[in-house]
Amino acid sequence: MEERQATLEDIVKNDYQEKTILDLNIPDKKIGIASDHRGYDLKQKLTKYLTKKGYTVIDYGCDDKQSHDYPIYGFKLGEAIRDKKVEKAIAICGSGIGISIACNKVPKVRCAKVNNSKEAKYTRKDNDANIIAISGEMSTFKAKDIVDVFLKTPFSNEPRHKKRIEMIDNYKC
Repeated sequence: MEERQATLEDIVKNDYQEKTILDLNIPDKKIGIASDHRGYDLKQKLTKYLTKKGYTVIDYGCDDKQSHDYPIYGFKLGEAIRDKKVEKAIAICGSGIGISIACNKVPKVRCAKVNNSKEAKYTRKDNDANIIAISGEMSTFKAKDIVDVFLKTPFSNEPRHKKRIEMIDNYKC
């Protein structure tokens, strides 16, 4: 018997009681998120917002407001992208800069630190970024706008952009 993809309607009907939401592998709906202590509050708000919009949000830490080292969570998030556990992700630390650097240490990650929705749009359209990094000090309203644009903007697939991404992916130190 051919295995079929679960739909949200199937889940609501409880036709998949034996499986967890992670086993269902709903395409384009799994979003990874991670933060350090300075991004914790915004991470919690974005997780709630995205869940209400129908996304499955996988939290890669941290789990509280005590001091945490952002590289740990940047690496975890980057590894989730690399291992195709999530297709896109959101990284948050005090400035957004440190965690973006950590994410970008993982092969196949293209994390862009963004400050506004225009940057979010172009990093998806031109760079096919799979993670955005934002400041934990950003307003929730602004962060939601940026995240929405990031998640809805497709990669352009233009040859010049594909060529540039391949150049980055193929660079050897």
